[in-house]
Amino acid sequence: MSKCLILLFLSLLASVFAHAQGYRTDKEVDKKSLKYYEEAKGHLNASRYAEALEALQKALQKAPDFIDARLMYADLLLQTKDYKGAEAEFETAIALAPDYAPLAYYFLGQAEFELQQFEEAAQHIEHYLESGKARGNRLEEATQLLASAGFAAEAIKKPVPFQPKSLGPGVNTANPEYLPSLSADGQFLVYTTRVDGQNEDIFISQRGDSAWLPGHPVEALNTPANDSSPGIAANGKAMVFARNDRNGNFDLYFSTQRNGSWTTPQRLPAPISTNAWESQPSLSADGQELYFVSDRAGGQGRLDLWMSRQLPGGSWGAPQNLGPTINTPLNEQAPFIHPDGQTLYFMSKGHPGMGQYDLFLSRRQADGSWGPPKNLGYPINTANNEGALIVSLDGKTAYFDTDRLGPTGARQEIGNADLFSFELYPEVRPQPATYAKIVVRDAITKRPLPAEVDIVKLKDGATFTRGLADEKGTFLAVLPLGENYALNVSKTGYLFQSENFALAEATDFSQPFLLEIELSPLAEEGGKPVVSKPVILRNIFFETGSAALRPESTTELNYLKGLLLGNPTLKIQVNGHTDNVGAEVDNQRLSEARAKAVYDYLVAQGISPGRLRYKGFGESQPIAPNDTEEGRQQNRRTEFVVVE
Repeated sequence: MSKCLILLFLSLLASVFAHAQGYRTDKEVDKKSLKYYEEAKGHLNASRYAEALEALQKALQKAPDFIDARLMYADLLLQTKDYKGAEAEFETAIALAPDYAPLAYYFLGQAEFELQQFEEAAQHIEHYLESGKARGNRLEEATQLLASAGFAAEAIKKPVPFQPKSLGPGVNTANPEYLPSLSADGQFLVYTTRVDGQNEDIFISQRGDSAWLPGHPVEALNTPANDSSPGIAANGKAMVFARNDRNGNFDLYFSTQRNGSWTTPQRLPAPISTNAWESQPSLSADGQELYFVSDRAGGQGRLDLWMSRQLPGGSWGAPQNLGPTINTPLNEQAPFIHPDGQTLYFMSKGHPGMGQYDLFLSRRQADGSWGPPKNLGYPINTANNEGALIVSLDGKTAYFDTDRLGPTGARQEIGNADLFSFELYPEVRPQPATYAKIVVRDAITKRPLPAEVDIVKLKDGATFTRGLADEKGTFLAVLPLGENYALNVSKTGYLFQSENFALAEATDFSQPFLLEIELSPLAEEGGKPVVSKPVILRNIFFETGSAALRPESTTELNYLKGLLLGNPTLKIQVNGHTDNVGAEVDNQRLSEARAKAVYDYLVAQGISPGRLRYKGFGESQPIAPNDTEEGRQQNRRTEFVVVE
């Protein structure tokens, strides 16, 4: 009997305590309200959200203090993106039962975050974390959202410059346009278009005098399958893109341009294309690194950024995950490696931001790793998804896709994705770069030559890029600022030519180098060139006022050695020249000593002295006026001529 009395007392006490707190649970509510609540759960399990909301409304009309129904109703409003309604319902639930469900504070914070009430969101998420109830994935999610709320609250107070401009009707149409890529010279824009709401195709547009010309499909690359996310090489002569013609998954394909036409695309085999999803490729300017997105095993989350390096034979090495600094348990997409080779832009849902996909950059560190991502800021990033972003060679102009801007750049409700550009503010710009466009011809016939082009870094002699000029004799190479480069253009049966690109001290965009190079052919007999013209060795350097060769000269000296070894009957004379600064007799002596230094190097490398001569001309043969520093620099030169 006493046991029954105790149970009755405890039951009454619980009831009084519950009512004292101002709420009832599913154990205490009336049967009618409970019936509606159970109906709502059934609708919810069957994904009938409207019916579930209606049933919960009926339950709450009968029992406004029914805490379980109130929380379910608030959560369902949150899931169906009625953030204002969810905010009000979670606030009501918390007012009814402050300690009943700590998770309600987190969900309230989510709703407030979506409503851009970031400071309030941070307070409620922090309350949830301090409750000690957060575990596992929920703990990670709440911690990440708290960081985003803190970032967003400050970002809105300090907006960054952002004046987007539509790329115009030549590019943007009634169809969505997205995932752009730009050639290094800025003349060609390739992008994805979803034609008439159906399959994705690759389009290309050329820059006109005042606007982008009408884009058109690249027929050689497009198929009945989806062809998308093109990544154009810096020289505009190669393309990597994604196609989903195998098992519904996207793989990466490669095509090159020959004689003005794109070749039949070839699937990049494993380890690039696999049974997983691979898409959104970006080629480094030197063509040696390929960045892309994949959901393959071994990543940090579902969609991660990966990078593969090209092997000596032209195949691609095993892709490397960019690691937890870049990749998160959430998704990363749309990598873009700037031509500087040091700055990576990408989209992420997992780093602190404004919500959904934000745009970030990371800079390569001295050890080759990637540094902490930097959010590009508000209003470039918003509470909605931001699209893929690329940046021009000079680092000043960004291009991106978005469905949140109208033709004038004003904010709009969700529409078709279009392409826009805007000036990138200095703090998030890459290192500027320029480019060299070279046209190689035969000095006699003036016909284009598919010559070999080598560009090396002078500080260490490392090859920066190497390739063949195309059928028109043209070659384009990107040159990041901050380095000095040596150019060598050669072809069997011809004398080589060299050029120097001094960019080590450059801090802003340099005008591109447009070079027309003529190679003098060698006669078949005796190695005598048809055109007996001095060849200036533009990458031979001496200490000031001295004949001591500087280490940077080794690359050019070895090119000259290679020419002599490849043409055993060739004989040359090395000539030294100076400007007119100083005494004429001193200049004569210095020029001869410098010519002899080159002669001595070649002899030490095994070239027969009988094939070599040297001579100094002092200041007697200028090729430019000596009244400017630029002219004097041209006159201080070492060259060679072929002799009998």
